[in-house]
Amino acid sequence: MELWDIYDADKKRTGRTMKKNDWCLKDGEYHLTVLGVVRHTDGRFLITKRVMTKAWAPGWWEVSGGAVQAGEESKDAVLREVKEETGLDVSDWEGGYLFSYKRENPGEGDNYFVDIYRFTADFDVSDINIQTEETDGYMLATVEEIETFAAQGIFLHYDSIKQVFDTAK
Repeated sequence: MELWDIYDADKKRTGRTMKKNDWCLKDGEYHLTVLGVVRHTDGRFLITKRVMTKAWAPGWWEVSGGAVQAGEESKDAVLREVKEETGLDVSDWEGGYLFSYKRENPGEGDNYFVDIYRFTADFDVSDINIQTEETDGYMLATVEEIETFAAQGIFLHYDSIKQVFDTAK
């Protein structure tokens, strides 16, 4: 059974845990998730398409990510999630942590922080090995292609992370 740490409003561990997807958080309690944006040196971004069997946002495009497990650090979680979902080991790539945001869903028991990372390298698409249980394909997308998916309402988290696609930063 996967457990997640419960955090307070200052993003500090409370010492308590919750079961994965057991939306029992009170107002002022949070779990932690990560997103790992993978950027090729040519300026395109690796995005994946969610399988149609997903309960939430099936068929939508996204970047790699997931929950931080109990006792795990944010950086270790993002490296694990990117590796699991894409087969890429980004641990020695350029980049790292960029920013965090907080999402509150009063009364739903699902409040969370999201730590955003971006990693850049000149990788070969033959190194990509997507996790077929969760992913129904991938593409190396330009910023314009990602913006098009976002405008269509089929790119997860876009409004919260769009600055990560600004390569001038």
